[in-house]
Amino acid sequence: MRRQAGATVVTTGTEVEDVGELGATGDGEHPQEPGTDGPATELPATDESARTGAGRDEPASGTGRRRLRLVAGVLAVALLAAGGGLFVMGRQLRDTPATSNTALTDSEATTRVAGDVTNALGKVFSYSPSATAVTKESARQLLAGKALQQYAALFGQVEKQAADQKLTLTTHVVRAGVTRLSHDSAHLLVFLDQVYERQGKTASTAAAQLSVTAQLRDGRWTIIEITSR
Repeated sequence: MRRQAGATVVTTGTEVEDVGELGATGDGEHPQEPGTDGPATELPATDESARTGAGRDEPASGTGRRRLRLVAGVLAVALLAAGGGLFVMGRQLRDTPATSNTALTDSEATTRVAGDVTNALGKVFSYSPSATAVTKESARQLLAGKALQQYAALFGQVEKQAADQKLTLTTHVVRAGVTRLSHDSAHLLVFLDQVYERQGKTASTAAAQLSVTAQLRDGRWTIIEITSR
């Protein structure tokens, strides 16, 4: 029941329901609020969708781990290759002739080889008419290889000349410089003064220069090659 224009109006239950329907649209939908295009209702995520989303993250994570392992493997191989290359380069640098030459660093060995070669040259290139056999025996002990072969081929002529001309030869080593030295091989540049004396004549002096190769045998330096310069 309601009052309208001073009169009392009695409404029935049917009328109340009709009034309630006045706020609805013709198609039965609820009226929209001004400024909105449609219902803004968000559906809550179910447990199934959460599990599905979590499952999608796992393959990406696994791919990342595989990539990291691949990169680590490549880096390890690269480091090993670089280390091997540096080792080879270092070994090559250590094995070059310049670094293996101890002529300037091992003074004791240098002095010893120079002394042995000086002593040998003084003996094998000194002789007298009556002592050529001594010189020949010294050559057998102090020379070897190519040097001994060359000396034996020439000394036959020298021996005959010394006997015929009464010739005496005395050799003095002025200087012996070691140009290259290893643990069992040496190269030397030797400067000599040789004095020739013939019976009844004035002695004469001549200079000579030799390249000598020596080898360490049984604790002694033996001359294996002689080249005149």
